[in-house]
Amino acid sequence: MPLTLATQSPGEPEIFASIQGEGPSAGMPVAFLRLSRCNLACVWCDTAYTWRFEGDNRPHRSGETFERKANQVTLDEKDVAERIAALGQDRLVITGGEPLLQASRLAEMLQHLDTLEISREDGSLSADATGPRLRGDSMRVEVETNGTVDPPGSFDILVDQYNVSPKLSHSGNPADLALPEKMLDRWATDERAFFKFVIAEPEDVEEVLAIQRKHAIPSRRIFLMPEGTDSETISARERMLISLCMEHGFRLSDRLHIHLFGDTRGT
Repeated sequence: MPLTLATQSPGEPEIFASIQGEGPSAGMPVAFLRLSRCNLACVWCDTAYTWRFEGDNRPHRSGETFERKANQVTLDEKDVAERIAALGQDRLVITGGEPLLQASRLAEMLQHLDTLEISREDGSLSADATGPRLRGDSMRVEVETNGTVDPPGSFDILVDQYNVSPKLSHSGNPADLALPEKMLDRWATDERAFFKFVIAEPEDVEEVLAIQRKHAIPSRRIFLMPEGTDSETISARERMLISLCMEHGFRLSDRLHIHLFGDTRGT
């Protein structure tokens, strides 16, 4: 089966090169792959076009729904791999929606990607005559996830970093769906997983502290990130978060892409 992707414009898959804007890899040049569909529905989601299609009544503060045909496209795994490789980057960020809903097909895509040589000079591709490269010589893979889906081993073994963003109560998701205890334990014990909590008000950090205590998550692996889709809101909430990060030993995550490009697709 093919992968189901989000679109930058009707019919054009959201595969692009830019600077990672959030989390532990912020500021690094990367290739992005944005997939469609999500099993949660955050009321403040800034990529609602990946899941809130016409007929979807899950709440969102904008009230907007999106036409599926214009905002979703399917591509063969090999085609996706070739488009990523042509961007000439050595790090891939897989995001969504919730990308782990398609983890098995992503594993097939990454296996195709490992057989391609990346030419930074002209972006051309050629088959690697020696066969698939060792993982140490391959593109590093970073996954953005809401943390509710357990990846199969065939995909998990290919991932270098997980950016896990558990959704707090202000997201509007029921806790039993958004914060499954078994999955939080799974990520807490995986050293590749960094936790990125979206914060709107200081009170939200109390929920973060409760999750940290219950699942023994090291402070060095926790980021607090301001909720917002404009530079002014993000900057104001970052100023609020500085003292909380200092108090609890957490790390602060900016949203660089919003400052640089605004709330736009393909950035």
